[in-house]
Amino acid sequence: MKLNDKKTIVISLGGSLIVPEEVDWRFLKKFRELIIKQIKKGKRFVIITGGGNTARKYQKAAGRVIKLTRDDMDWIGIHSTRLNAHLIKTIFRKYAHPRINKNPRTKADLREHFTGGEKIMVAAGWRPGWSTDYVATILAERLKAKTIINLSNIKYAYDKDPKKYKDAKKIEEISWKSFRQIVGNKWNPGLNAPFDPVASKHAQKLRLKIVIAEGKNIKNLEKIFEGDEFKGTVIR
Repeated sequence: MKLNDKKTIVISLGGSLIVPEEVDWRFLKKFRELIIKQIKKGKRFVIITGGGNTARKYQKAAGRVIKLTRDDMDWIGIHSTRLNAHLIKTIFRKYAHPRINKNPRTKADLREHFTGGEKIMVAAGWRPGWSTDYVATILAERLKAKTIINLSNIKYAYDKDPKKYKDAKKIEEISWKSFRQIVGNKWNPGLNAPFDPVASKHAQKLRLKIVIAEGKNIKNLEKIFEGDEFKGTVIR
């Protein structure tokens, strides 16, 4: 499978890669090296960070003290994404715009993030009801990007949960209609899906292409950037 989109690259970077248990600085170092290598080839990036295990730990701890509302869970998740975003902005200090984008629908022209010579925009969660996958679709829409690369700890999307079903089949390519039948239509805070239902609906409307791939496979990620054959799932 190949990806031939050479414009601005939008990456939805799963929190499970940034903080699986502790902050994975070894992954971040390799990821940083690859992104800088691609920047030197003329590419620019939008990196939206997820909350991952940090969000789940805080949600679980708070839930043991009081009964959490959906808004409570969402806000904990949002601030976890912002902490992770600040970490990413810090390691790309030389290349990234100094301000983290916390509102994909801001009236400001998002191109300002690249007009000062910066090559990376870092973004995080916005408000309850919006996953970072959905933020990624809005930013892709506003920047006229046609592809989102969704990086997490899975190699492919499956037709059902492979942890529960031994006969789950990996998906290499799928239509939006078929994919949305798998993930459904409702968003819940902490939902663990390859690409969230609300974001999927909007991405289908925009005719975006979504690549789902294992983030820690740096060589495979480089193949995606270079337009070579790669391992992963493509939704279009």
